[in-house]
Amino acid sequence: MGFRDFLRSSAAIFRLAHKSDRDEFTLYLKLVAIGVAVVGAIGFLIKLIGSIFFG
Repeated sequence: MGFRDFLRSSAAIFRLAHKSDRDEFTLYLKLVAIGVAVVGAIGFLIKLIGSIFFG
């Protein structure tokens, strides 16, 4: 992929991109918060199980 192809691809992405409105932003924020909470809970459970079995 040459530099011109990169520029064309970048221009196409910028034409399709748009600024999120407030509802879309809050939806993304909720999804990210849920994802962080799930990953944190899984990490906590693994740490808890490890401390129970391996003291």
